[in-house]
Amino acid sequence: MDAKKKEEVFWNFVSFPLSKAKKADKWQPSVMKPDFFKKFSKPVFKRDVPDDTFKYQPAPKPSGKYPYHLDLEAIDPVPDQNKLAFHMVGDTGSIRTPDFQKLVVGEMVKQFEATEKTGYEPQFLFHLGDVVYNHGEASEYQRQFFDPYKKYPGPIFAIPGNHDSDINPDSRVRYGSLDAFTTVFCDTERRTVPFSGNAERKSMIQPNVYWTLVTPLANIIGMYSNVPKFGVVTDEQRNWLMHELRTADKERPDKAVILCLHHSPYSADINHGSSIPMIELLEGVFEETGIYPDIVFSGHVHNYQRFSRYYHGGRVLPFIVAGSGGYDELHPVAYTNDYRFTSALPIFEGIQLESSCDTKHGFLKVLLERTADGITLTAEFYTLPHERHIGPGQNAALEDRLVVKI
Repeated sequence: MDAKKKEEVFWNFVSFPLSKAKKADKWQPSVMKPDFFKKFSKPVFKRDVPDDTFKYQPAPKPSGKYPYHLDLEAIDPVPDQNKLAFHMVGDTGSIRTPDFQKLVVGEMVKQFEATEKTGYEPQFLFHLGDVVYNHGEASEYQRQFFDPYKKYPGPIFAIPGNHDSDINPDSRVRYGSLDAFTTVFCDTERRTVPFSGNAERKSMIQPNVYWTLVTPLANIIGMYSNVPKFGVVTDEQRNWLMHELRTADKERPDKAVILCLHHSPYSADINHGSSIPMIELLEGVFEETGIYPDIVFSGHVHNYQRFSRYYHGGRVLPFIVAGSGGYDELHPVAYTNDYRFTSALPIFEGIQLESSCDTKHGFLKVLLERTADGITLTAEFYTLPHERHIGPGQNAALEDRLVVKI
């Protein structure tokens, strides 16, 4: 058998569904199809994933009062009430190497320090979760958060990820879920964090692990989706979410409504796939309230993906995954011939993967502008050369751009 034929036999074998292979009396090699290397253009469901809902952890008590609002003006006043820009990124920690994380932070800092001012310089970072790996331990915050973000000049807000919320069963120090996270982000006053290595960055005063950041141009609703692989949201938080959507909707069209959660509802990656529980949660809330956000951001999946959710009546809701913020292992988008995944579910109807990047780390810059015509939201995704050091003159490249008219 010549080399080309051997290659065809090999690839047809590894792509052949095992369920069919077990039933087949005799496997015969076939010719590769032209779309063999085609990636999914829709969300996928990952088959045969073990149920890990037993990992659920009760949320800590809020540090502030219901409905858990924090006004950006109380932390860092907005200089122009008609313009606001900020960074957004998820899954930044790393247990092996901080190199890619530092690379991402360095490029975000460059945008702060740009000599050519445009009025769209970022003011803060909103973190989409998984600040530290693997079990939310206080001992990891200096190495995975405080040291890498030492030169980041703006405030950092966050929602917890599943790794931030988990507990290390082998830890010599007993601690509760999100103990370290709440010390860093949900304090009652801004002060030095005991396990920060005496860092200059003080604790943040978010009122809860799910909360709303109030800004002059948008209400940013941040959810907490717990430890299990596909996320869990309690009825209490679901009711809070409906309240926040109704409250934020009353401020339209003067303010955009941005929804953030860690677990990605829609994804086409090979590690997680889509979260059916998060899809059912959000779509149920949207239908019950009749209120939709203007955009949904998530992390959890270590890549970048932008989906469009098309509803009857013409509404289009963008869902953006931005989890390539520093963890050294990226998650590829699945190939259509991979039997472990399917996109043929009714719940995926009307969903389209518009853009993706699964080979480079990167970050989002979100821009909001108020004009006489209303508010425009622009989401820009920047990628970095996939080396551990960037040479002179190299900068993050604009990979994808979405403009939403509110």
